[in-house]
Amino acid sequence: MKSHTKRYFLIFKSARGSLTYRLSFFLLLGVLVSSCVKKNNFSQQIPEVIVASPMKEMVTKYDDNTGTIAATQQINVVARVEGFLESINFNDGQRVKKGDLLFLIEQASYIEKVKRAQATLDYDNSEYQRQLGMLKENATSQAEVEQYLAQVQVAKADLELAKINLSYTEVKAPFDGLLGAHQVDVGALVGSNPTNPTVLVSLEAIMPVYVNFNINMRDALILREELKKLGQGSKEVVGTLPVDVGLSNEQGFPHRGILDFVNNSLDTSTGTLQVRAIFPNEDLALIPGFFVNVRVAIGPPFLAITIPNAIIQSDQAGEFVFTVNQKNIVERNDLVLGPHKDASRAVLKGLGEHDRVIVSGISRVKVGMLVKLQPKR
Repeated sequence: MKSHTKRYFLIFKSARGSLTYRLSFFLLLGVLVSSCVKKNNFSQQIPEVIVASPMKEMVTKYDDNTGTIAATQQINVVARVEGFLESINFNDGQRVKKGDLLFLIEQASYIEKVKRAQATLDYDNSEYQRQLGMLKENATSQAEVEQYLAQVQVAKADLELAKINLSYTEVKAPFDGLLGAHQVDVGALVGSNPTNPTVLVSLEAIMPVYVNFNINMRDALILREELKKLGQGSKEVVGTLPVDVGLSNEQGFPHRGILDFVNNSLDTSTGTLQVRAIFPNEDLALIPGFFVNVRVAIGPPFLAITIPNAIIQSDQAGEFVFTVNQKNIVERNDLVLGPHKDASRAVLKGLGEHDRVIVSGISRVKVGMLVKLQPKR
């Protein structure tokens, strides 16, 4: 710049008597200064980025699916005898224990039937004993004795049946579970149609619960191959393989269960394999009918390099990250990604543990651009 200024100064000196030459000098000097300023601004526009090397962590390969929660037992409690409903002994939606009284059906007629059957049995039994005494004195025949014995046996059966029907007037919970809403009110006639029993309430067992989900054919083949590497078959992991689930409003997979069932054939209509896991559900967080995210570990943990999910870019060619080479030039690294690790992702191919990956300033760079490295905050 100094040589150019000197040259223009000489032009000015040689033509100092001319106003035209003086104006030309100042115009040329302005152009020179402007070009120098632009050059300095360009040097200041090199983007600054922050880089970091990938981490090395133990990660586990998972198969992620969506599943539905189901009760391990689910029934409709029905009226097994006819009568008017006398009482409802629970609140809708209540948890109950096995044997808890749920409903009471009018008992008076059934109590009387038990008394009548008992009286008939007592009479037939006394007559049978009298016939036995007469037989010893040859005052009756063996056939008569056997006939009265048969009557005693019928009377005993009638008495047992009457007692059973009386017990059915007390409708009790057959297992621990969660009740639905009652379907009939006090005073209603129930059990009048034996072929279509009156439904009183639904009952579901929710400790434990099932989670049903499907694995597609590709993932099922991968799972089988991974299990073979571990020396296990699909049936051998039933009862041992951990399964983790999480509700849609939960972070991660806080509930752990055990693989409970693997179907023995693929559903050809959907191309999936039916799988089920069982969960203790002691906190009652898993409600039948809800959808859950399911995660199944495939294979043992292994060491891999990981990078934050937030810096991974994608386009039609696949996933990639920007790195900076030794000349501070931006490069693109295409990735083959592995399993997730919290907020990070394992990289199986495409990065080395010493690569300088851009973690901040990604939006300001493109491939081939010169960048300036900024210290990591």
